[in-house]
Amino acid sequence: MKFCLSYSAVLFWLAACDGFSAPATTTRSIFAPPTSFAEQRTTPTKTEGVEIELPNFDVLFDQIQQVSPLAQAAFQLRDGGFASVSPDSLDWTSLSQNDNEEGVFQIDKIDDFRGLGCPMIRFRAKMEGPLVYEPFAYFIQDLETRRKWDPSIAVVEEPYPVKDLDSVNLAMGVGKYGDCSRLGVGYVRTKKYLAVPGREHLTLCGMQDLANGGKIMWGTEMEDRHNHLLPEDLKRTVRAKSHLFSTTCVPTGPNTFDVEYCLQMYANFPNWISSPVLVEVVKNMFRYAKTFYGGDDIVKFMERSAQVDQMQDRNSILMTP
Repeated sequence: MKFCLSYSAVLFWLAACDGFSAPATTTRSIFAPPTSFAEQRTTPTKTEGVEIELPNFDVLFDQIQQVSPLAQAAFQLRDGGFASVSPDSLDWTSLSQNDNEEGVFQIDKIDDFRGLGCPMIRFRAKMEGPLVYEPFAYFIQDLETRRKWDPSIAVVEEPYPVKDLDSVNLAMGVGKYGDCSRLGVGYVRTKKYLAVPGREHLTLCGMQDLANGGKIMWGTEMEDRHNHLLPEDLKRTVRAKSHLFSTTCVPTGPNTFDVEYCLQMYANFPNWISSPVLVEVVKNMFRYAKTFYGGDDIVKFMERSAQVDQMQDRNSILMTP
């Protein structure tokens, strides 16, 4: 990430400033307003005595489909990957287009999606390998694996996986958004990297399995009223906001698939510095993914996953007569 070094003097100056603050943002609508208790829905987790609030899934998935045409095509069970997507309805700026040597062939952004003070960045890639998509969640959620491509990562954990996925699917509207096969609240903590300060996230993440073999992994930051879920044994640091992210994977052939990765994150740092760093880190993930799918790692992952699936023995609610 050589470009970061050219910013070093500015980065150190900003890190020393006390007066930097987030821009004004519009009210988020993925979660119900804190005063509207009637609209709030919760579900128990596997952590005894802890329930988590569920978002408005219609709003969540509508926003994902706005920024990810591949997600929209996947929800509509359209085959063909990027060849089947509808034209963009939003005004995107192209950051990069290449021949997929690094795993990513196109990067676009919207400077201020939904008025939240930070850009939405979208990555498109074509991958070769087995049609197994869980590794894209594994790259982010497994600490040792994430360290291979993210030099800033310090803590990754899922303290609050939900207890009853069937009830979550009922809340989504059974089959409306495929089958939710995983849902929980995760905690991420990064360490200082160069002069960019460490930060923490508290994020609701889920995984949707679709009937045509596609998969959508998604997440959104929990609200400040959920801060009681933050780890009590760690000193609080800068709270960053992953307003929305999604990774959509759909098959395009017996051994090929398309991937669209969208992320809108406010890092509590100037966007003109944090965005290039974010782009480079995500590109690192795709470089690692290309190596992962092209070697023995994917075979070992599939063997481990088969063992876990046998132990969990969960059937989709969509299979219930």
